[in-house]
Amino acid sequence: MGNIRLFFSNSITTGMTDMLDKSQSHYLNKVMRVKENELFSLFNNRGEWEAKILKISKGLVEFEIIKQLRQKENLRDLWLAFSPIKSNYQNFMIQKATELGVTKFLPIIFERTIVRSINVERLKKIAVEASEQSNRINIPSIEQTQNLESFLNSNLVDLIFTDLNSTNKKIDKSKLTNKPTCIIVGPEGDFSELEREKIHSFKGVQAIKISENILRAETAVISAISIVNYTIN
Repeated sequence: MGNIRLFFSNSITTGMTDMLDKSQSHYLNKVMRVKENELFSLFNNRGEWEAKILKISKGLVEFEIIKQLRQKENLRDLWLAFSPIKSNYQNFMIQKATELGVTKFLPIIFERTIVRSINVERLKKIAVEASEQSNRINIPSIEQTQNLESFLNSNLVDLIFTDLNSTNKKIDKSKLTNKPTCIIVGPEGDFSELEREKIHSFKGVQAIKISENILRAETAVISAISIVNYTIN
């Protein structure tokens, strides 16, 4: 059996005992078929620990923390500003972007955005599951929806603008600072000309063309993140 990793939001210390919630207990007991004295991992933004199952009673798993396996990660902040899309595609996008290292999601309502609301709690759950499966410690945060003006006025970032009209195909690493790197991807109908002007006027923006083809939003996100990761790592 591969190592089972579960996100545990409460404080974790070596030697402590606690109970998993009903959902996680069901997963361990009924899905993974673990038994008493077997080991698994618990993690949160402060690190990862090895845990041992002490008892399974009334459907709940009691555990003891044996030792710390990893310290918290000091990751470069990689943000994604995106337009909400249909839920199946959006769920896939959040999952893959989490696996690729995004640390914050910022949904933006653009002029041509079709889906104008999101289920933040559902997306948080997807991000947690993707972190469990991809060996991440840090769980990305997911903000509430906002408009473009609010985003541009309230965030000090190095902005990577995925602009189909750009002729530039490379990110200039020398222009990146110690501020978070934020990729901005537009809606299915693309940015309006006014939105494009506002983004181009943002201090610290770099516009790049990630493909000669018109990409689906979730494909554009994965492509842009891969380009940024290649550049900054």
